Amino acid sequence: MLDDPRALLRHLYEVAVARALPARVLAARLPPPPKGRTLVLGAGKAGGAMAQALEAAWPAEAPLSGLVITRYGHCPPSYAPRRIELVEAAHPVPDAAGQQAAGRMLALTQGLTADDLVICLISGGGSALLSLPAEGLSLTDKQQLNRALLESGADIAQMNCVRKHLSRIKGGRLAAACAPARVLTLTISDVPGDDPAVIASGPTVADPTTCADALAICGRYGIALPEAARVGLQSGAFETPKPGDPRLAGHELRMLSTPLQSLEAAAEAARALGLAAHVLSDEIEGESRDIGAMHAALARASARRGQPFARPCVLLSGGETTVTVRNREGRGGRAGEFLLGCALALQGEGGIYVLAADTDGIDGKQDNAGALVTPDSLARAAALGLKPRELLQANCAYDFFAALGDLVVTGPTFTNVNDFRALLVL
Repeated sequence: MLDDPRALLRHLYEVAVARALPARVLAARLPPPPKGRTLVLGAGKAGGAMAQALEAAWPAEAPLSGLVITRYGHCPPSYAPRRIELVEAAHPVPDAAGQQAAGRMLALTQGLTADDLVICLISGGGSALLSLPAEGLSLTDKQQLNRALLESGADIAQMNCVRKHLSRIKGGRLAAACAPARVLTLTISDVPGDDPAVIASGPTVADPTTCADALAICGRYGIALPEAARVGLQSGAFETPKPGDPRLAGHELRMLSTPLQSLEAAAEAARALGLAAHVLSDEIEGESRDIGAMHAALARASARRGQPFARPCVLLSGGETTVTVRNREGRGGRAGEFLLGCALALQGEGGIYVLAADTDGIDGKQDNAGALVTPDSLARAAALGLKPRELLQANCAYDFFAALGDLVVTGPTFTNVNDFRALLVL
């Protein structure tokens, strides 16, 4: 496969995604049915696939019901929900469908007993999908705040700190509402460090951050707050359940898949092909284009001097970079900006091929998972009259790679362990 770099990189991406599929990892982590009833609640881009895997594994004779929210188009085509209702809603900016479903989900927690079990299926994307504004805030308020956060350059932990404090269901509030039932959270991580309090804004996890933290983040990034949000945060009225809250006692969380596990699976696949593989980190954050340039420097040094890595090799990384939006009409996401920044830094360096893609199959709001950079990317772009630096400045990385025919289009993958990046140095 070394004679086809594009195919090799696609293969590694597919291996990484496959490692995180709920059908492969969920059944073995389920508990036995409880004495009472089992209620399934959940939200995230992997929600449909997680619900499908749970339904398939749960004993037919054991009671099971519930509600899970996923992104539009992210229900596996092979799944026909029978016992768990699946609702589709908008991401990354919430909509009325998500708000209504979140309200219904909270209502389902009423009347639970200590004999009951609540299984919460949580994956990345749940912050937008599970949108139930705090008292005094409207859906329009939350939509505007979400857009401002997404465009600000704030990292995922900072964004979710604000989101959970302006919610009636996130930041541990869903788990608190389930008391006195036992709560088991099954989660797929899409965040650097795999902090369950950050994944989907931690609806079932105690929140160590504070209203003051949320206010400070909004101040740092110049995010205007509606009056009700400002008052609620300043007064502490919007504070979240904290570690040690008795309503969360005895709750359990089981991590099903993480970014590092997917990167390690890809590394094993590369080694099986006789290629040295190095996992740089699964926690890389920062401005996407800058992180692209940093990766390019590592690959270029390895190609020219055999340091820090001897070629042939593949360099793998994950995490969640950010894009500071300068042009709201621009088309592109984190992977595209990473790749364009990488291509500009490489300047056509021979023998280096790069793939970056989101493991959920969607880069930003476009129809691609990511794209590819080849040694002749800039030369081909020049022949087409493209101006890569101008396109990057205008947040139009998608247009650059679409013109070259180098988009990676997979459609929804039904899981989400966030960014996947592979640099092949031959």
